[in-house]
Amino acid sequence: MAKKHHYDVLVIGAGPGGEGAAMAAAKAGKRVGVIENRPGVGGGCVHKGTIPSKSLRHVVKQVIRHKVYPLFRAMGDAQRLSYPEVLAEASRVIPRYVDLHTDYYIRNRATIHMGEASFVDANTVSVKLPDGARERLTAEHIVVATGSRPYRPSDIDFGHPRVYDSDTILNMKHTPRNLIIYGAGVIGCEYASIFSGLGIKVDLINSREHLLTFLDDEICDALSYHLRDMGVTVRHNEEYESVEATERGVTLKLKSGKRIHGDALLWSNGRTGNTDTLALDKIGLKADGRGQLEVNERYQTNVENIYAVGDVIGWPSLASASYDQGRAAASNILGQASRYVTDAPTGIYTLPEISSIGKTESELTAAKIPYEVGRAFFKNTARAQISGEKVGVLKILFHAESLEILGIHCFGAEASEIIHIGQAIMNQDGEANSIAYFVNTTFNYPTMAEAYRTAALDGLNRVQRI
Repeated sequence: MAKKHHYDVLVIGAGPGGEGAAMAAAKAGKRVGVIENRPGVGGGCVHKGTIPSKSLRHVVKQVIRHKVYPLFRAMGDAQRLSYPEVLAEASRVIPRYVDLHTDYYIRNRATIHMGEASFVDANTVSVKLPDGARERLTAEHIVVATGSRPYRPSDIDFGHPRVYDSDTILNMKHTPRNLIIYGAGVIGCEYASIFSGLGIKVDLINSREHLLTFLDDEICDALSYHLRDMGVTVRHNEEYESVEATERGVTLKLKSGKRIHGDALLWSNGRTGNTDTLALDKIGLKADGRGQLEVNERYQTNVENIYAVGDVIGWPSLASASYDQGRAAASNILGQASRYVTDAPTGIYTLPEISSIGKTESELTAAKIPYEVGRAFFKNTARAQISGEKVGVLKILFHAESLEILGIHCFGAEASEIIHIGQAIMNQDGEANSIAYFVNTTFNYPTMAEAYRTAALDGLNRVQRI
């Protein structure tokens, strides 16, 4: 007979979205249960996505530095490192992260149930445990935070040892000489820079006209240039027709007639929400074609007591936004004020990295908003000269008359950190949101942050305000 447990709030999924909801509800004194189908908490973010890929990027960045700096070059040949060796070093962070976040649940008395969840009704969830036994959990409110997984077309054999997606690439046991990456979204571009940083020849296949078209055009151009400078072959406006994989390699046949050969294929073209095993029909919910659930601005589904957050609801599919969405859902359950997350900055961990917030030049032009641009090139900052990471630019878009900051776009080292300084000023009310802030504020020297002052002076010179 299935064991029964009752909770005020039951969260399905222990990734960033689930953790945000669980911690907020638990700290408010609610009895909280969490269901996770992996051996440890953290979700895909920790085990297959953000943490391992960004850790891998960090190790590769050190390898690149080893190759570039004369002092490091004299100490050994980093080019001999294999992909499995680099991956093993990057993977060390995962168990430490899992232990850290498991402790959060323990300290806040949120009960974790390891197993596969499926709905029985709107207040009841059945959990299939690893040993095959079942638990039945009931709750007043349920938060679905099951995340997503790579989209896999049915005509591609992902069981072949030379065909990977963004999850299974983290288990690759060999070092390909040539890697084909199909899909030039955020994940595809990140892995293209990571593998090319290891000296692997990369063919990046993009089905669109430009890379990452949601970014500012100047940043897109910079990314394209530096990927090619790293040896990545970028092919735009291409769609696959078929994939042929043998023990000797992979051939990607494109609709244009091209045949691209490589030692391995990384398929990185979209993601699917993890909803197919939830038995949504039992509660009258239906996911869309990509397995995603529709929610309102309270993160509430069409079933009043059931909420959904994170990748399973689609855009923006960022760990940072997912955590805030989880907290917002918990606030709504508690009857408190909440915010609908629309202002999350973009962080793209290519080499160099990219971050942005606010409007792009194209959007401002289309909206006929008079704006100006202030730029600071990293090569002109003392900190970049010291660190040797001189590639990059910070650009500030601001209203030509009111000086209100409208968008900030950064390409280069530590871009995802630098962006938050501008984000803080953008979120101020009235005249406090002004590019003039950066001119009237003293920054530590030497720092990357002082690029804001340089960019502000450049922009204000354009409108003859100083």
